[in-house]
Amino acid sequence: MEKPKFSLSTLTSSRSFLHMAQIVMCGVTFVVGYIWGHPMHTYWIYSMVIWGLCPILTLLITIIEMFLIHKLILVFCMDWDDFTTGMAMMAALCNFSCTVTMANFYICRKCIWGWVVSILSAVCCVLYSVETFKDKCDSSRSATYVAALPGFLKILEAFVACVILISLIGYTGKPALIWCIVAYVVPLPLTLLVIITNILTKIKNCLPFSIDRLTMLFLIISVLLYISAAILWPIYSFRGNPRPKDCPGNSCVWSIQFVVTFMTYVNLGLYVIDLVFTCLGICGFKRS
Repeated sequence: MEKPKFSLSTLTSSRSFLHMAQIVMCGVTFVVGYIWGHPMHTYWIYSMVIWGLCPILTLLITIIEMFLIHKLILVFCMDWDDFTTGMAMMAALCNFSCTVTMANFYICRKCIWGWVVSILSAVCCVLYSVETFKDKCDSSRSATYVAALPGFLKILEAFVACVILISLIGYTGKPALIWCIVAYVVPLPLTLLVIITNILTKIKNCLPFSIDRLTMLFLIISVLLYISAAILWPIYSFRGNPRPKDCPGNSCVWSIQFVVTFMTYVNLGLYVIDLVFTCLGICGFKRS
């Protein structure tokens, strides 16, 4: 077996330069966001986690490719090209959500820090989007699951679920809304389990059961749960609760509840599309 060794050509490639730009920009955004600081705000905490985690994962991927360790990973575990494309895609989505959040909740005419952080986050999003586009256009790179439509849809489902979970508010003392939280929480680990199992192809092939059949069951459960949340959340959040006249973006409970409602319908649509495509066995989706 060939031992891992350092590859200078990998370090000097355009891909590595793009990774370095991502690491630097996410690091700068993290520092600026930390100096600006809104430690009591959920969206600020979420954004700080994203800006801190993305450069760490990018650096780890760069080191693995620099020492050609990914060739061993390819043999024993998973499709490395598919995995890294999926990570770039997820990073682009997360940075996009941070940009939208900052722009929506923290920008005003006199909020210079809000403008600076939003612009920096947008640059991070563009850099990861460029990597995703380059990977998808590179015919030499494989796209077995995460970088293909079925995996991309699963990533979107998990991403939207995370946005919903960090936005939950105003549910105290309301059993119907607590049920909605259960409906949001249950599908997320199921979706992540499907993604991880399909990425780890060697493990998937060793399973004594069909992961595609389980995926179908998970999708049915997720659709039913989201249907219940799509009905209950808006009713028990907005009934007798019109939008206040004074509703500042970063502290208005009504606006945040609206975000949850909107994202609930988005994810319900994604799960329904996923279920229909899986039942029909089209566009790369496997029918059990």
